[in-house]
Amino acid sequence: MSETQRSTESRHDEYYEIRIKGHLDARWADWFEGMSLTREGDGTTVLYGPVADQAALHGMLRKTRDLGLALVSVIQKKKETNL
Repeated sequence: MSETQRSTESRHDEYYEIRIKGHLDARWADWFEGMSLTREGDGTTVLYGPVADQAALHGMLRKTRDLGLALVSVIQKKKETNL
């Protein structure tokens, strides 16, 4: 497999779990297009989904900051097939 193929495939597998402090209402999903929004029992909200590249990730993190949302964690994950 060539380096170009590898980098293209890995871009498609860049899924992120972004955990926010507090429970966000479903209305917030529009602000994070393409991400699923799950309210957890521990009082956090998890945004999960594909992120095109590092620039898009930083844009999403900037958006959480601009909205005054407290960031708990950001974890890169593999695509979950059972969603």
